[in-house]
Amino acid sequence: MSTENISANAVSTKEPTGDIEPIVCILHQYFEGLYQADSRIVAEAFHPDARYINTVSGDYTNLSMPDYFKVIDKRQAPSESDDDYHSKVISIELGDTQMAFAKVSIVMMGRQYLDFLTLTHTDDEWKIMSKVFSFQAVNTSINL
Repeated sequence: MSTENISANAVSTKEPTGDIEPIVCILHQYFEGLYQADSRIVAEAFHPDARYINTVSGDYTNLSMPDYFKVIDKRQAPSESDDDYHSKVISIELGDTQMAFAKVSIVMMGRQYLDFLTLTHTDDEWKIMSKVFSFQAVNTSINL
């Protein structure tokens, strides 16, 4: 598995600034769950009320978390295949102490995914509240 850490240049924060390490940990947990195709790992990164939204034309999907987890569990795990897998946090933006936005890229299953993730801070932890994404075949490129 190839996972790239964010650099200071990739983080855009607005006042008040805060520690992004807990957000980065949640994102890496999300990446690991996708790599293992294990909804139990992915579930730890998501708020129970979160939404999964695919914006690809002709493939629009809007799922609850239980429905999204069924999709994950049906996949062949990238960890068990010879296909490329790369994940990267492109940017994190803190809105205030209770919300954040992360832009991430994932290459898996022959596709390059671009995810926009909104996160909320409740009950003393960060959780992904929505995943809105697009994808293209690996041989094409999403403008990042």
